[in-house]
Amino acid sequence: MEKIRLLLVEDENVLALVIKETLETRGFEVKVAANGVEGWSMYNLNKPDICIVDIMMPRKDGLSLVADIREVDSNTPIILLTARTQTEDVLKGLEIGADDYMKKPFSMEELILRVKSLTRRSIRGNTDMSSKENATATIGRYSLNYTRLELSYDNIIINLSQREADLLKMLLENKNELLNRRTALLKIWGDDSLFHSRTMDVYITRLRKYLQQDAVVQILNVRGQGYKLVD
Repeated sequence: MEKIRLLLVEDENVLALVIKETLETRGFEVKVAANGVEGWSMYNLNKPDICIVDIMMPRKDGLSLVADIREVDSNTPIILLTARTQTEDVLKGLEIGADDYMKKPFSMEELILRVKSLTRRSIRGNTDMSSKENATATIGRYSLNYTRLELSYDNIIINLSQREADLLKMLLENKNELLNRRTALLKIWGDDSLFHSRTMDVYITRLRKYLQQDAVVQILNVRGQGYKLVD
């Protein structure tokens, strides 16, 4: 199988080397850029399958790079790397199109799992689909294929991140009923911290945008409790 091409944009040389060597032992093809300017050049040159981008970098920061990539490419998964003090920057990154984030220091095994999860779209393109993988659920005039991470409407396909798909699936499983905020946070993010709660709000905003073509479909905010998907 063709190797997954990964672009790592990280100015900490030692960390970049550790990530690169670890991912290469798992079969990834890794290119490294030391700042956002180099990252943008290498992105255009190599067209990677996934990007890992540090937020704080010289010459061009990670948020600017994510914004530039999203101007021309809405599909390639992007993972942000962030210091624990950069929570506001993470939220901005998610709002402009990053798919996921990891706070330093992080487990390499967890990073690998996140990368594999987000690149499932690339892997799926080269495999045969079973009937289970093609099963869809209906949301108004939309169809959700959870296994393929696809939301479709009038033959237009929206590629979802794993967490977007997880959240939409939970809303759908509780359609017309309350999805408790804490329940969703614990299941998808593993804790119910304020930061993850705000992150989930960003994902809810994204899902509302994806579903806006059908005015009947709504994700309602139940103040102080959670969300409700109605159609």
